[in-house]
Amino acid sequence: MDSTLARRMLAASTEITQAALASEDPDAVLPLIVRRAVALTEADLGLLMVRDEQDNLTVEASYVGPQAAGPPTDPVGAVLSPHSAASHVAHNGVPVVVDDLIDDPLTAPYVPRALRVYGPFAVAPFGTRERRLGSLAVYRRRSADPFTRVTVDLLTSFAAQAGLALVLAEGSTARQRIAVYQEREWIARDLHDVIVQRLYGAGVQLNVLGRRLSDRLGDEDAKRLTDVTDQIDQTIAEVRATVRTLTSSDPERSEQPPELADSLRSEVRIAGELLGWSPELELDGELDDVPVVVADHARAALREALSNVVRHSGARAVSVRVRRTGTGLLLRVVDDGCGIPHDVSKRGLRNMEERAVAAGGHCTIESSPDSGSAVTWEVPLSAG
Repeated sequence: MDSTLARRMLAASTEITQAALASEDPDAVLPLIVRRAVALTEADLGLLMVRDEQDNLTVEASYVGPQAAGPPTDPVGAVLSPHSAASHVAHNGVPVVVDDLIDDPLTAPYVPRALRVYGPFAVAPFGTRERRLGSLAVYRRRSADPFTRVTVDLLTSFAAQAGLALVLAEGSTARQRIAVYQEREWIARDLHDVIVQRLYGAGVQLNVLGRRLSDRLGDEDAKRLTDVTDQIDQTIAEVRATVRTLTSSDPERSEQPPELADSLRSEVRIAGELLGWSPELELDGELDDVPVVVADHARAALREALSNVVRHSGARAVSVRVRRTGTGLLLRVVDDGCGIPHDVSKRGLRNMEERAVAAGGHCTIESSPDSGSAVTWEVPLSAG
């Protein structure tokens, strides 16, 4: 590899590493990885495929070069055949290069119609030897020159560096989350053991004082004392609700999950802080006895839906409605933003759909650059 190529790859790898470590969501850098891969290899199309927990390989990001015409349909979200070259590379870690997708027997049976306009093809493993995340593929139009060995080596090195950056970023994010959970537990413990106890003690002393002075206080002063006592009781209730939210925010460590209504309000409030304005929330029906499994799914689905609004939509209005029906739970999130961009990772949206299916329900996602997006998520209560 000549010095110019080496410098370009180093610059691209450094950019990916910085972006991944700076982002709260490492998956947000996947489109950047594909763009840099296309530029480095002088390709017309790049696809980044990631393995899920079921070992399926799914296209998570794509990029079409500035001088190329893209495929007729958006490949993001497509699940690849387990026999495809990209799947084999994701599993065995050995890159593959062919001069023509259609003619080579290694790739010909598994080329979707949308990609038949391409010929030269190269795919490299994405990730590390210990953690193979997927594969990174580049394509050139059928009349273009094949990828050289130097270019394939460049792609392989870049894919490994980018994958390592993502693995490190995920570890860093996990450590940050653990630190946040620990800090929230410390705050919750102080609130419960110190603040609540002091407030409770102050309320008791005011009650005692009120009884002792009952025959000496006028009606106005007696009412004022009662109001102060009521305010203290209300503050204690609010602090305890905050403690429940703080100690229940990590589902793996929470023995007593928060009430569904409280946690839904908390998710909407957090989204409002990030947006700079408050989404509209409507809760309809009794939510206290929703089964824990269903409540956990609903909280996660709302968090993912609002996360997409915050990160991608540019919306000026968001409405959240949660309704308890006779047999199920309905969640609907609607925004007036730009819809869901084609070049962002769809993993979060698929997680919502998979949660709904796992609970025996369904999830539909409508998106338009003109009218925004709408997520409808519904599951039966019997899922619990």
